[in-house]
Amino acid sequence: MKGKVVFITGSSLGIGRETAFKFAEEGSKIIVTYYKDKKYAFDVAKKCMELGASDVLVLGLNLMDNKNIKDCVENIVKKFGKIDILINNSGVISWKLLKEQTFEEIEEQIRTNLEGLIKVTKECLPYIGEAVINVASGAGKSAYADLSTYCATKFGVRGFTQSLAEELPKIRVFAINPGMTATRMTGFKGTPPEEVAKVIINVAKGKIKPDSERDVDVWEYV
Repeated sequence: MKGKVVFITGSSLGIGRETAFKFAEEGSKIIVTYYKDKKYAFDVAKKCMELGASDVLVLGLNLMDNKNIKDCVENIVKKFGKIDILINNSGVISWKLLKEQTFEEIEEQIRTNLEGLIKVTKECLPYIGEAVINVASGAGKSAYADLSTYCATKFGVRGFTQSLAEELPKIRVFAINPGMTATRMTGFKGTPPEEVAKVIINVAKGKIKPDSERDVDVWEYV
């Protein structure tokens, strides 16, 4: 992974942050992105350099803003000229029954978790050399009553992953499915995010292979 250009969405906190650290330890060039947590993103960048990253670029990324998506990718290409590995990690959640969710909460989940992920991937396609790794969820394989919209987006991520893999036979395309993970989204309950990050980097290295549906279920490895 030394010298590889790795673009990780939502890498100021949680799974994304820990994934950035794992690639930093390998000497990768890392693009750290944030939506609202700018200070945390620069903290992550600093630690990445301390861990051995060969370069780090910090960019703001709002997955509900088309221009911002285009500008973000343009800035990456301007600096590095390519993207070896894209890791679509950004996500939001609303722990509510559907009847209790506002239109705004529904829209934010769909546009961030699915629509934004697809748009970022589309914009990066001309520059991706090795892999697209989409962070889906166990909630993209099993349904939960208080996560109807979130489940819909994560089932969608898996479907997108499978279709994209057919479209791009020369690029490795996978869906990583964590279970309950100890991040801000879950009130810090569940599997430590660094354990999920270990699975992600082992997938990137080819040490873990997906199943026939392009899935890697994290709970099988932690």
